[in-house]
Amino acid sequence: MNHDDENDFFNRLEADMTAAPGPDSGADVVDLDKARSARNESADSTAAESGDRSADPTAHGSGSESAGSDPTRSGSGSGPVMVDGPAPAGLGFMDRVKGAKRRPIVPMWLMSTAELKAATGWVAGHYGHKAGYHALRSPVYAARLALLSPRGAAKFVGDTMRWVADKEGEPVRLSAVRREDAAEYLKLSRQRDGRVRLRTLVAVLASIIGMGAALALYVLAPGWLQMVSVGALLLALGHLGRREDAPVITRAVDLPQVQRLTSDIVARAFAALGIAEINKQAAKGKPGIEFKAPIQRDGKGWRADLDLPYGVTVSDVLDRRERLASGLRKSLGCVWPEPVPGEHPGRVMLWVGDQDMARAPQPSWPLLKTGTTSLFKPVPYGTDPRGRLVGFDLMYANFLTGAMPGRGKTFALRILLLAAAMDPTCELHTWEFKGTGDFSSFQPISHSYGSGPGDDATVEGCVDAMEYVYGELDRRARVINGLPKDICPENKVTPALAAKKSLGLHPLVMSIDECQEVFTHERLGKKAAELATAIIKRGRALGVILLLGTQRPDADSLPKAISANVGIRFCLQVMGQPENDMVLGTSMYKNGIRATSFTAADLGIGYLVGAGPNPQIVRSYYIDNANAEVICQKAKAARAAAGTLPNPDAPKKEKAADTLLADILAVIPADEAKVWNETVVERLAELRPERYGDWARMSGEEQTAHLTAALKPYGIAAGQVGRRIDGKFVNKRGIKRDEIATTVAERNRNRDAS
Repeated sequence: MNHDDENDFFNRLEADMTAAPGPDSGADVVDLDKARSARNESADSTAAESGDRSADPTAHGSGSESAGSDPTRSGSGSGPVMVDGPAPAGLGFMDRVKGAKRRPIVPMWLMSTAELKAATGWVAGHYGHKAGYHALRSPVYAARLALLSPRGAAKFVGDTMRWVADKEGEPVRLSAVRREDAAEYLKLSRQRDGRVRLRTLVAVLASIIGMGAALALYVLAPGWLQMVSVGALLLALGHLGRREDAPVITRAVDLPQVQRLTSDIVARAFAALGIAEINKQAAKGKPGIEFKAPIQRDGKGWRADLDLPYGVTVSDVLDRRERLASGLRKSLGCVWPEPVPGEHPGRVMLWVGDQDMARAPQPSWPLLKTGTTSLFKPVPYGTDPRGRLVGFDLMYANFLTGAMPGRGKTFALRILLLAAAMDPTCELHTWEFKGTGDFSSFQPISHSYGSGPGDDATVEGCVDAMEYVYGELDRRARVINGLPKDICPENKVTPALAAKKSLGLHPLVMSIDECQEVFTHERLGKKAAELATAIIKRGRALGVILLLGTQRPDADSLPKAISANVGIRFCLQVMGQPENDMVLGTSMYKNGIRATSFTAADLGIGYLVGAGPNPQIVRSYYIDNANAEVICQKAKAARAAAGTLPNPDAPKKEKAADTLLADILAVIPADEAKVWNETVVERLAELRPERYGDWARMSGEEQTAHLTAALKPYGIAAGQVGRRIDGKFVNKRGIKRDEIATTVAERNRNRDAS
């Protein structure tokens, strides 16, 4: 039997029975035989009734009856609509096992060689300091114990006499006397007499043996053994006579008092955030947060993984980081809530450090001891809140750092420049536009250097250096393209290729601090932005690295094409969301990666994005000007020995881009308005074979693309140029002579004006 149809029938029957009768109607008599027949026939009539009602909404009832029907029913007389399906059976055992997240068997700090060495060094230093501290003060400790030995001897004799006299049982015997319990007193007295006799015998025998041993030691033992024995006796008596409020041995180190992080403390802190959903749960007597793993020790702090209430995200917590620190009774630099990559937006990882990150001692830069390095190895950049080393591969990447003034941006950029300087094969181009000479120590080892407050001469020199680097991209691309596949299988610079001086594929690093002064320059800003974009996009595989730093990360100071293509970003404190996303990337602020949460005390601390699978908080190493000068002097000596030190007296190389436009005008007659790119390249190679000969050896498509890229920094774009050849119309990429002439004339006018 169809139970739904049976329920349908009885529901209609009940509705008819409970309907208000008319004024003249009496009670209705139900024919049970007809009711049973209708029940049996309901299964066959349901489909027909549903079809009739869908076609005629007024069937089987008047309009008023339809209006008063139960809104929870679907169709005519159907039961409530079930929106929740049957409970799923869930994953099988094997599916759950395969999808389980396995915790590492070996702790992470044991898997990291650098971290293990650092931990071992700290432990060895700790106990080595304690040993040295106490060894130096051991004569003082011995003298103190010797002075306390009479007090210790008196205490020893007194304790022995009390033990022999059974003084520990005296309170019990006195209690029996006060109760006037003669039987118990006599029993305790007999017990005491037996103890005193036995203990007296033991004391006498010990005295005889001790005096005999002392006499034998005095007569038979050598002098050094007598002195050691007397000294040990004095030290033992002194230790026995010490006072509790005056310790003999002082502390070598003062260990910090670490408060254990508990679930109650965390729940109290989150309840103080003022988040409505958490408060609602707390009002119902339920925990506002749900812990997903035990609170455990993680580095120099505690880690808690928890889920927030439905609808609450990690961003809501980050906006209230100060309140969270207040609830935990910790300084702001100790409290670091973070989103958990790969989890839902309500999963938060709370790390609470033992000490403020900005004030915690930081280990020295690891490269200070090595003297030299290679950019093909990871560069140690800083430490995370747990004190662990953070480094990344600078090779095949570009770097951007941004911050408010005075937050450590220059020092953060200097670390990478110092690493590049310590690679003797690296070619440096160093430019800074603060004008204070922050990078002056790099001048002797830089192939190009400039420092100035955004003046025209310094900006023009920087753009010239960028043009040189851009030309290097072309040269390196041709060199790599001509190498056999067995030598260069991946079509990019490798350590083996960089070591071959004849190829000229050594690492090239160009650094521009306060780059907003270049990109906002009225005359050269657009060209500089296009050159920087091309270097960022093409330089990775060619061994060319661009480092940028700015204290004004906005759309005008940092063009979108640049900020969108930089691989590694480091953002210290900024004021708002636009600046945050301009440096770190679109939607980073929305995803909870907010450099706005840092304060003025968090010098050198920022979010590092692109150096690992997930964004992380990093405190960059601090190298002052004096240490930077020492490192650069060592780098200069290493470069001199390797033969890579730049010669300041060498004549400046003429760049192909300096006369490119003039050469193009020379090979295009005035009556030829439009010319194909490949035709222009062939004519340039004929005009100056030593300069453009390599261009002519390319294929037609490569020639077209190469000339298009070379003209892009000048704002000249190639277009379609049609020619009729053998009766057929052929379209190819080409340029207009008038655009070249106009650009040359405008550049000449600007130079005359400056």
